[in-house]
Amino acid sequence: MPTSPSHAPGTVADAEPAADDSLLAHVAALRAEVAALRDRADVAALCDRYVGYLDHGRDRDDWFGAVFTEDARLTFPFGAYEGFAGLAAFQSMARTTFERTHHIGGTNEIVVDGDRARVRGVVLAVHLRRGDEPDSHFQIGGHFRAEAVRTPAGWRLSGFFFDLVWRAGEPPRPKDTAATG
Repeated sequence: MPTSPSHAPGTVADAEPAADDSLLAHVAALRAEVAALRDRADVAALCDRYVGYLDHGRDRDDWFGAVFTEDARLTFPFGAYEGFAGLAAFQSMARTTFERTHHIGGTNEIVVDGDRARVRGVVLAVHLRRGDEPDSHFQIGGHFRAEAVRTPAGWRLSGFFFDLVWRAGEPPRPKDTAATG
C-alpha cells in the first residue's frame, strides 16, 4: 500500500488528535474532581477539629487561629460571640460553668464554591458541672450551619450557627449582650 510523504504510518500525523484531546480533557476533569474532594475533606476536617478542641483544647485559647478567622461569628441559644475576644469569652464561660465536656459532631452537607464553603451538620454534647457528679449534667442536641473561607493558612470557619433541637438539664445562663472583639 503506497503511503504519501505527508501521512506515513507511525508518524504524529497518524495519531488521532481527538483522542489526545479527550485524554487531556479527562486528566483535567480528574484533577478538578480531586481538588474538589480535597476541599471537601479539608472542610470536614476543619469542623472535626473544632469539635475536638471543644473537649481537648478547652483549657487554652491558642487554637482559635487553627479553626476560625479573626472576625468569626458564633451564635448559640445562650449568646453570640464575635472575633477571637468573643471566642475567648465563650471558652471562659464553658470552663467556669462546666468541669468536663463531651462533644460529638458530624457533617451532613458540605458545598464548596471556590474559596467559600457552606456546611450543615449535627452536634450532641454532654456538659458536666462537676466531674465527680456525672449524673448531674446538661445535654444538648441540634443542628449547625457553618461558613468557611479558604485562607493562606487553609480553610477556616468564619461563622458557626447552632440551632438547638433539644436539651436536658440546667443550661448556662443567657448572656445579656453579645461579646465582641
